[in-house]
Amino acid sequence: MDIQQKKPELVKLIIETGESDLLDVVEMILKGKNKEDWWSKLSEVEKRSIEQGLEEADHGETIPHEQVMKEVKEKYNLK
Repeated sequence: MDIQQKKPELVKLIIETGESDLLDVVEMILKGKNKEDWWSKLSEVEKRSIEQGLEEADHGETIPHEQVMKEVKEKYNLK
């Protein structure tokens, strides 16, 4: 499928979606292409923190979402 065929199909999907989060992501992607790279706006501390997190994830040093949610709920007495 070429780009001219994809465009109307994507427009149709966007119009039909009821997911505002999806629309926010699409908007961010499309508008973001014309803006300065966000990475260059980060401090060195922020960049190192992100790089460290990515490195940990690459080595399997992650915590499953379910476990994090369980710990947060226990800590703050949430149901």
